[in-house]
Amino acid sequence: MVLPIDPSQIDPDDIGEAQTTLEMGHEEAIEHVRDVFTDAGFGVPVEFSPSEMLNEKIDAGRDPYYVLGACNPEVADRALKATDNKIGALMACNVVIWEEEPGRQRVYHVSIMRIARLLDMSVDDDEMASIIADTGELVDAAFENL
Repeated sequence: MVLPIDPSQIDPDDIGEAQTTLEMGHEEAIEHVRDVFTDAGFGVPVEFSPSEMLNEKIDAGRDPYYVLGACNPEVADRALKATDNKIGALMACNVVIWEEEPGRQRVYHVSIMRIARLLDMSVDDDEMASIIADTGELVDAAFENL
């Protein structure tokens, strides 16, 4: 299979990659990230622990790994309209927290809005550019407060 884009040529800014490290326990980091993203204007309608599920189902031995599905309802509604509902396949905007070592957590996020633009999902480029700017500001504010 030939990909339409070369992943090795994608700049982290092209996908809105953001990450930081928190010096705290895993459960404390989950609560902290949830609170910070909520304060930045996101809801968290979906959250789950892939590590718990994999460890339970297939004895994977995974270190703590947690996903917060963050969503700003106003922006999500605009994005659904701007992509003819296609962006729903990428929702919610996941913020991932994994334990690098006890007391040290990595927080990682990529922008589904930027990825949707790379995949040419947008039917309204101007609106999508506005949505990307708005979500970028929200995510930047959250990461500044982590």
